[in-house]
Amino acid sequence: MRVLLIDDEDRIRELLATILTDADYDVMCASNGAEAMELMNDQSFDLVITDILMPEKEGVETIMELKRKTPETRIIALSGGGRTKNFTPLKIAARAGADMTLQKPIEPDDLVEAVRKVMARQAVS
Repeated sequence: MRVLLIDDEDRIRELLATILTDADYDVMCASNGAEAMELMNDQSFDLVITDILMPEKEGVETIMELKRKTPETRIIALSGGGRTKNFTPLKIAARAGADMTLQKPIEPDDLVEAVRKVMARQAVS
């Protein structure tokens, strides 16, 4: 299964990519939504995992564009909510089309389980 991971923080992106690769997923990374959409022009992904608060093209905008272009792509939205710990961005992401939302920080096993659950829902649908 091909996963596109979008996060503007290098360390978090690398950590999440390692977790997913260790779980046998084929992972490509982007540092923001604009970069992700360029990758999606040339390739397809089964799942997109995106941070919400990012420069250039933030996560909700990316989710809405993904749902317009490739409605079959599953999406998990992640957010730490910034310094205020206001997790409203995750609610907005769900309304924009994210199949699941997760609050950072996230445990490795919880991330892998979330991916399995989202993809199992697709298989059942």
